[in-house]
Order: sequence, then structure tokens, then C-alpha cells
Amino acid sequence: MSNKRKVLQVHPSDNVLVALVDLAKGETISFNGVNYLLLEDIAAKHKFFMQDLQPGDPIYMYGVLVGKAQIDIKKGSRMNTTNTKHAAEPFAFRPSHYQWQAPDVSKFANRTFNGYHRQDGRVGTANYWLFIPTVFCENRNLDVIREALHTQLGYAVTDKYKQKTQLLLELYKSGSDISNADLDIKESLVNTQRVFKNVDGIKFLNHQGGCGGTRQDAATLSKLLASYADHPNVAGITILSLGCQNLQTQNLLDDIKKHNPNFDKLMFVFEQQQSQSEDQLITDAIRKTFSGLIEINKIERKPASLDKLCIGVKCGGSDGFSGISANPAVGYCSDLVVALGGKILLAEFPELCGAEQQLIDRTVDEAAAKKFIHLMRSYNQAAENVGSGFDMNPSPGNIKDGLITDAIKSNGAAKKGGTSPVVDVLDYTEPALKPGLSLVCTPGNDVEATTGKAASGATLILFTTGLGTPTGNPVCPTIKVATNSSLTRKMGDIIDINTGPIIDGEKTIEEMGEEILEYCIKAASGEIIPKAVLLNQDDFIPWKRGVSL
Repeated sequence: MSNKRKVLQVHPSDNVLVALVDLAKGETISFNGVNYLLLEDIAAKHKFFMQDLQPGDPIYMYGVLVGKAQIDIKKGSRMNTTNTKHAAEPFAFRPSHYQWQAPDVSKFANRTFNGYHRQDGRVGTANYWLFIPTVFCENRNLDVIREALHTQLGYAVTDKYKQKTQLLLELYKSGSDISNADLDIKESLVNTQRVFKNVDGIKFLNHQGGCGGTRQDAATLSKLLASYADHPNVAGITILSLGCQNLQTQNLLDDIKKHNPNFDKLMFVFEQQQSQSEDQLITDAIRKTFSGLIEINKIERKPASLDKLCIGVKCGGSDGFSGISANPAVGYCSDLVVALGGKILLAEFPELCGAEQQLIDRTVDEAAAKKFIHLMRSYNQAAENVGSGFDMNPSPGNIKDGLITDAIKSNGAAKKGGTSPVVDVLDYTEPALKPGLSLVCTPGNDVEATTGKAASGATLILFTTGLGTPTGNPVCPTIKVATNSSLTRKMGDIIDINTGPIIDGEKTIEEMGEEILEYCIKAASGEIIPKAVLLNQDDFIPWKRGVSL
């Protein structure tokens, strides 16, 4: 492939071109036999107009309506928030006979990954012990237990920052200048002193709920915590309760059984108001958990076919390249997984605004399609009721890097789901049961979305980013996919995969998609540890079902 491309027209019907490199005012760009004189600087990732437009004229990208002109716009002008406002076509259910051309998966047909097989037939990509508090009052106790178990059992992140602080303290005591002190600590993030080789981590679901809010909040939280207890990557659970909170322990236990009537994992429950002291509570919890770790350490990785993969696809810190490099590459990987019989979870409903009709037309079941329409409309209406709306989703960082309207952002975000049929639509915390692509109702907020994907059963998350974000998940290994090579060079400590070669003209979307699946197979087998896991980026934010974009 040539690496000399300066611009890209994503779809033949688009009336904007995407700058792949920085373009200067006065420069003439030739594309498909037409010359475009640039009327201003066009930074890479931004768009410029291919024709003159008047107020109200439609603006197309990805082959769909993404905005309307607000003022007279000259050909060669840069798209910005002054001349362009969000617009999207209305959507509705209509009979569709969507035909999908599945990709060639012959090279992956007999591949396996080494995972943890559970009694119900699911296969985890990790083997975790999970601490669950029923209420925020127990967070401190969880922090004390985490410090004790992580440090002694070999799960703590490198203590290089403690060492750096110690160096600063020594310099300060000696009266030395600390402003230019060398604080470079050479130390690997991997702790080789892990006591239980088959236990990949001890995880903690600290949260701010369980009491003080509405009873509905507590009920939603209970379903969320139950889904995490039943997650394929979790082998055992310790529950800490205060006793008087809205979310009673029995409510959580009931929800676990509803989620999985055959739930059979090791589980220990402690209630502080029934303990003689805090010391007794923590000591007993550590003792019983230690015995549980001994048991789950007996579980070993074994080969599993790729249809056992359940991958959540997410984007955060998105930029103008997200929809043309990382997201389509992840989308091709998604199609490969679906063709192999696995599950793909596409969420972030505020970031499907403007892409609704194509998803509806791909939905195989009318009831599921109408469920998606209801969830989208009621969610957007709730946002509008408080003076917001899906159109206000793009962040300042998104806009600065070329995502001017939510429809542009959303149509690029939807690319992560590939092109396969939509087999199911899931509300928040509902489990993914059908092989294929499912839509999961969550906010676009990075952590709320990843929290929701794991709740629906994702055992890996592919997380694309153009600006960089440190988000991870406690029970679901999160793989960071960069949209551009510059980000990979700058934030390589959190990036796992670089799709910049697509922008540079060095690789195709299909080639990168296959590389992403190869990485997923290795990560699912424990052969590669994603950066977010190495850094213990265990982000967990329950959604209260309020307005969150």
C-alpha cells in the first residue's frame, strides 16, 4: 500500500474529506480528479468540505447524515462547531432482509485458547477471587484487606513510586535540591513472586452505593454485583456487609441465584454488625479467603475453542481517526469472532446516535429491534428532560481532535461492532446468551460502559482510543488499541496494539483485524498480559440508570 495519502473519503456519498496529515492553508489537494484549495489549516483528523454549502444543507460522512450547515460554508473550509451542528435521520423498525457476508476464518478454524472451564460450560480468560461489598461503608475494610493480600501474595503493582518518594525524602532530609533529581526506577511491573500460580488476581469492587440512594438504585446495584459474582473469570467470592444497608445480603444472594440457578462457586459472607470487632471481621475474611485461594489454585487452564470467547468492544478518548483505523479493525476482528461462533458486545447507547437505522436493519428479531428503539428513545428523552441529549455527547477532547458532532462520533464508534447481524439487545446487567453480536445498553462513559460489558459476560474487552485513557476492569482483561502511531509512541505504557499503520498506509483494516484476534487469543490464554492488567487498572462504576452520557 502507498503511504502517500493525505486525505480520505470514508464513503463515496460523503461531502467531506478527512485529513490524514496536517494540511496547510493555501495548499491544493487533488482527490479523484478534483482540486481543493484549502482556505485554512486543516489539522490531521479534521475534515474539510468538498463543496459550497448554505445554512440547512446536509453534511454526510460514513454515507449517512451527520450534521447540517449553520452558515454559508465555502469549499475547502474546515468543519468546526460554528459551521456544523449535529443532525441525524429519524429511525424506525422496518422489515429488512439483511444479508451478511462472513469473512474467511479458515486460518482460525481449528485454533484454541487456554482458558478456565466452568461447570456451566463457559470458559474464563482469567481466574480471579472477587471481594464484593454490599455497601460503601465496607470500602475501607476492603482497602485494608487488599493491602494485606496483594502485598503478601504477589499481586501488588510494583512499588516504584514508594521508592521514588523515599528518594525524595532522603534528598529533602539532606538539604539537596529535588527539582531535577533522578527518580528513574528500573523495575518490571510483573511480580514473579505470586504464591498461587493459577490465581490471576484478587479483585475488589469498591463502590459508592448500597445505601442512601433510592431502593431502585440498590436493586440495580444488586443485579450488577450478582452478575460479577457469576462472571466466567471469577472462581470465588467474599462478600462484606455492614448489616443495616438498603442492599441486604439476602437480596444479593437471591439475585445471584436468579442470575444462575446452578451457581456453585466458593462464597464466603461476613456481616460487620454481627462481628465482635472490626479486627475479627477482617481476620476471618482473610483466613477464609486464603483457604478459598488454595482451592481455586487447583483449577488449571485447558484448551477451548474460539466460540467460547465473549469480547466487549469499547472506545474512549476517541479522535478523528477512531472511525477509520482502530474501530473498523476491531470491527473486522468482531466479524471473525462471530463467524467462529463467539459473542461480541457493543454498548454505549449515546454513541450509537445517528447509527440506529443501520443497526435496526441488521437486527434479526423484530422484538429485539423494537427493544433497541425503546431503549434509545427513552434514554435520549431522559437526557433531554434535564437539558442535555445524545447530541451533547462529544467531549472537548473529542471535538478538538475532529469529532465535531455526535453522529460523526457515533457512526465511527459503531464500526467496532463489525457488519454481522444483531442477534440480541440487552438492557443493563442482562447476560449475553446468544452467539453473535449483541447490543448492550450502557452509558458512553468509559468506566460505566466497561462495567456494564463485564456484567453482560465479556471475558475480554477491546478498548480503542485516539487520545489515550487508563481505563481497565476488575474481572475483564482490557486491551488498549491505539488509533494512531503518535499515541502509541507517547503512551506506550498503556497501549497494547497500534492500528496507526492503517493511517500510514502500511496495513489494511483486515490485516490489523486478524492481528487483533491473534492478540486476543494470546491474552485469553494468559500468554500476554494487557497493560491495564499489569497496572491493576481495576475501574468499576455502577450506573444508577440516571442521565450519564
